[in-house]
Amino acid sequence: MTSRPDLPVLSEALPNPRGGSVRLAEMGLTDALHAFQRQGETGAALKRAIAALHSAGWLPAQRFAEALALVAPLGEESEGSHARIADTIAVFRAAVERHNLRELSCSTALFDHYRGLHMLLASHTRVAPVSYDDLALVGRAIAPATLRGVAPDRLARTRARYEETLLKLLRGPVEESADAFARLDACLDELRGPDPYDFWRLASSTVRALRERAQRNGGEFDQIADVKRLYARFNLVLADQAHALTYAPRSLVRATLALLWRDFALYGAMPEDTSHVDVLRDYGLTVAWHVAGSPESEAAWEASAAQASEEASRDAATRDLGVLRVNAAAYEDFLQSAETAIDALVERGTQANETGMVDEAAALSAADASHRLGAAACALGLGHVALLADTLGLAWRRVAHHGESQADGAEGATRGLDATVPERAAQMLRSMLHQAAAGIAPSEGRGSIVALTAMIEKPAPFAR
Repeated sequence: MTSRPDLPVLSEALPNPRGGSVRLAEMGLTDALHAFQRQGETGAALKRAIAALHSAGWLPAQRFAEALALVAPLGEESEGSHARIADTIAVFRAAVERHNLRELSCSTALFDHYRGLHMLLASHTRVAPVSYDDLALVGRAIAPATLRGVAPDRLARTRARYEETLLKLLRGPVEESADAFARLDACLDELRGPDPYDFWRLASSTVRALRERAQRNGGEFDQIADVKRLYARFNLVLADQAHALTYAPRSLVRATLALLWRDFALYGAMPEDTSHVDVLRDYGLTVAWHVAGSPESEAAWEASAAQASEEASRDAATRDLGVLRVNAAAYEDFLQSAETAIDALVERGTQANETGMVDEAAALSAADASHRLGAAACALGLGHVALLADTLGLAWRRVAHHGESQADGAEGATRGLDATVPERAAQMLRSMLHQAAAGIAPSEGRGSIVALTAMIEKPAPFAR
């Protein structure tokens, strides 16, 4: 069950009582905080935490801890820096102890601390500025977002209307924003093409989702500010499209996708969010569905979450998978559900490799199975398994949407795909699950992720 965004919560996401814990990381962060408060050496403790988080596949948390290790020595410079770093360690440790991998990826509070660490580091050395997607999408493949061809005169008219309305939005009074948003959305609808990876589909979904979230929160300022910044950045893409560029800038695609995923990853999605969730799934990102309930029932659930987590760790049987300690019941549930999904994925990959083609429905079915496996692994805390499953799901979606049409074959069939890549990835995923079933920490699957990423990020031919 996930929290409703219009209800007050102590943190941006709920604790995950059945999620795995990385005790070595938790203890390392605790030791680092105590040492830092005494102005002692934190390096060894933070290195233990980094190694444990890497082994568990908690990559965003690993990146955060690496930033802490770089900045911690600067805490001796002033009382302000010391207090800021100490607070960051404490906040990060508390997030790790909630065992919620989506929070560790998408928490805006954690990102603010992460950005603060880099600001301290920037005062001593030249470092690139960080953006939200640096944490949210670390290690993830990003499908290229296309810009379809539009007649020059039509594009020029749309662009003129967009720029005129954008100026009114940025300079005008707040009470006129709704009309400006509607006009800008109409421009995005005109630009949008049929390709599932058309950039304007992603852009339109993101700004609408952010405004809907802000409306549920009574017009939250940060959400509206994000929306305005995105509309301004989209204007630059219009200039690219006018110069016949076929793909949107990758950095903007990442930033836009991360903002779309943010609130759904933290708070879950509701039935009316289906169109936004469909966009996320096409880019290989999954969310939990919000379970409807009264505010009283949700508040009671939230109040008991920490207690449930404590009881689960104290009373329930556990299994150790390397550095990850998991609830035994949750572990058995995961293995049972994963077995069916992985068998279907391996079979699908083998068939595609043998025949050299696969129909769209079969590819989408394989993608959905892989995403379900990834979501289940994420909930349990198996970070490496979750990342490979999500990446494999995205690869199958790319096959479904951008496979080369078979002219003389069955309707909806695709050919010309290198099916050995998803087949080998599925075999690797099965091997990782066998390791987990044997009580062994799953391997990273890095080679499979690299191969899938090359397949996913290769620009697909499309008609302008």
